[in-house]
Amino acid sequence: MTDQIFLIAAYGMIILLSLLAVITIAIAGWALTAYIIDVRQTRHTVRRNFPVIGRFRYFFEHLGEFFRQYFFAMDREEMPFNRAERSWVYRAAKKVNTTISFGSTRHLDLPGTVIFVNSPFPALKTEFAETQPITVGEYCRTPYTTSSLINVSGMSYGALSKPAVQALSRGAKKAGIWMNTGEGGLSPYHLEGGCDIVYQIGTAKYGVRNELGELDEDKLHAIAAHEQVRMFEIKLSQGAKPGKGGILPGSKVTEEIAAIRHIPVGQDSISPNGHPDIRSVDDLLDMVARVRAVTGKPTGFKAVLGDINWIRDLCRAIQTRGAESAPDFITLDGAEGGTGAAPQPLMDYMGLPLGQALPMLVDVLDEYNLRPRIRVISSGKLITPDRVAWALCVGADFVVTARGFMFALGCIQSFQCNKNTCPTGITTHNARLQRGLVPSDKAERVAHFVETMEQEVGVIAHSCGVDEPRKLTRHHARMVQPNGEAKLLSQLYGSKDFHPGSEIQFSED
Repeated sequence: MTDQIFLIAAYGMIILLSLLAVITIAIAGWALTAYIIDVRQTRHTVRRNFPVIGRFRYFFEHLGEFFRQYFFAMDREEMPFNRAERSWVYRAAKKVNTTISFGSTRHLDLPGTVIFVNSPFPALKTEFAETQPITVGEYCRTPYTTSSLINVSGMSYGALSKPAVQALSRGAKKAGIWMNTGEGGLSPYHLEGGCDIVYQIGTAKYGVRNELGELDEDKLHAIAAHEQVRMFEIKLSQGAKPGKGGILPGSKVTEEIAAIRHIPVGQDSISPNGHPDIRSVDDLLDMVARVRAVTGKPTGFKAVLGDINWIRDLCRAIQTRGAESAPDFITLDGAEGGTGAAPQPLMDYMGLPLGQALPMLVDVLDEYNLRPRIRVISSGKLITPDRVAWALCVGADFVVTARGFMFALGCIQSFQCNKNTCPTGITTHNARLQRGLVPSDKAERVAHFVETMEQEVGVIAHSCGVDEPRKLTRHHARMVQPNGEAKLLSQLYGSKDFHPGSEIQFSED
């Protein structure tokens, strides 16, 4: 018996040593091959000077994207979203305690910091009011009335996976908010949850285009026939890439997506950088009127501001044509907006951030007395209650976010959106990776995120002494200046505040 055990152990040792020898030979063979390749190639200096070892530089550089956020960066350091911001969304979406202890980790004296003005007599619980509903498109055959504060911004099916769209649609229905389709057209997965939908018409006019890429009114009418489609948004530009069209790699253009968009299968889907048929503010108003006439539903546009003068031209054109010619809403995206793929020069250097652009837009619309005729929808890194409350103070009627809802779905900010390798299944068409995203579970998180957001924006509003968030004004927030003084927004931008119940008036100019 002892001999048998000895023989088994000996055979096991021989097999183990043989396996180690094979592995060693394989590693040595790979290292020798890599060495020869590295010293002979001329493209990579580090690999040529440090053969084999230099290859690990790229591996560690890749790992750094993931390790920084967990081990090295402080809570308030990261970009574009720091750990404190992401953590709040995760906890809100999971409906766990969002309170913190000991003290704020936020620097309260940095220029640009927003500080809300607490009232000595905050609104009591018995005085809390429901969020006031707002009607968009009173001149339309089918206006849209909603009391939602925060809604799902434009994210296309194609850029997002099927389960991600399903989860957002179901969650939006539970929360009573709308979901924007993004420029990729209307899929069955947008509709299946039963939520209200804003259909975005991008520069390529996906889903409502003919063979030449022009607007097809029959297809547009067919989209409008869906009762869930409540509004239409003409996308002029978005914050991450003003002046550049949408980009969907060919690897993501499946047969289904190609059919929805009316484009070829497997080819890169690159939208024009502008609408060929919208080259002036008059063209824009003509397109708004055309879409509204065909659909009968509120129609507006989405844009990034680099300058305010063209908005003034738009307002003057509206006054010449009449109030009914105005867009029913303007969605303003800040330069800090995100996307799955964009040229870095545009993402880093083009367009005004929302902090500057939103007050400018609201003030010009006020100057021409075009509110509430034109509703203002604000977009751009508005994923926490303070940012939403700030936008309401400045003058926004609604807030939309894309990345806030991506975090609610489980996004870990791994920067893989453009590579079809998203580890959380949100922006990939890899079935194995999509498997981890269960729509029924994530729909609950989407709804919880909205519920918690509305509650905590309400907490800010009540602390400021008003009974509901839409009554926040520029008198209710301050912004820290370079000299350290925190000035009221009403001092910085002007104090003309608008409330949803105001009457429409047009200037005599």
